[in-house]
Amino acid sequence: MEWTFEFSRKASKFLEQHHLPDTFASEAVLLALQKLSGEAVAVDLEILHGSWKGSYRVRRQKVRVIFSFNATVRLVLIEIIDFRDSAYRRRR
Repeated sequence: MEWTFEFSRKASKFLEQHHLPDTFASEAVLLALQKLSGEAVAVDLEILHGSWKGSYRVRRQKVRVIFSFNATVRLVLIEIIDFRDSAYRRRR
């Protein structure tokens, strides 16, 4: 079964402004999900804390992708795609 990806408005806006395809983030997240399932994959993945508890961060070049997922329905919500300096601003 395939994973379904949903992008927040802010994530979609970042991709549009920087002329990037959706696959820019979804490929990185797929690698992160493989790593979380125990596979040996080279990806920079972090579990987030504080107001981002329950979310994960994957780094792709100079960009951070913050996402959460529900494994039972195989749904990934890509919440933030942004450069490092502004990706971790307080969650509202």
